[in-house]
Amino acid sequence: MIPILLTPPRFGDDRGWFSETYHEQRFRDLGIAAAFVQDNHSYSKQAGTIRGIHFQRPPHAQAKLVRCVRGRIFDAAVDLRPASPTFGQYVAAELSADDGHQLFIPAGFGHAFMTLVEDCEVVYKVDAYYAPETEGGVRWDDPAIAIDWPVIDGVADVPMLSPKDAALPLLADAALDFAYDSTPLAQLQA
Repeated sequence: MIPILLTPPRFGDDRGWFSETYHEQRFRDLGIAAAFVQDNHSYSKQAGTIRGIHFQRPPHAQAKLVRCVRGRIFDAAVDLRPASPTFGQYVAAELSADDGHQLFIPAGFGHAFMTLVEDCEVVYKVDAYYAPETEGGVRWDDPAIAIDWPVIDGVADVPMLSPKDAALPLLADAALDFAYDSTPLAQLQA
């Protein structure tokens, strides 16, 4: 599996809209067989906040289904499968409460996002429970990955980071043991 950008349809009328954000059979039809076991919800107060690049190692590696329910984010998935020909490369998409896009990120990929506006809320499903002994990460600004983070007017060049994220190692120093399934990273297709 590789990351997939999804746009669930919205059905609207004068009251607003309705959308099925997850439908197991439709996801299976797309090749997404993740059995989600936990929902997470994060709130970021300031524009320019970065969370990540995060992952959990096997045997607790996580696939994620990410969506922004308030505000706008730049969401990135990084190939962390050492045997992959696209190891260290990334794909990214803007997710917003307005557009309803979601990003499916399979196990073996790191995840990070940057808030593009103030007061962002992100929710995501995962298919493995949080296991702190297997959590890991890579620096947001690792030149080997070279994520092209957006520039936000009026926001400092250095993003808002947690102390934990600021201390993450470079890709070359990260402990990675993800299997490669012979599917290299490809550009996102909706």
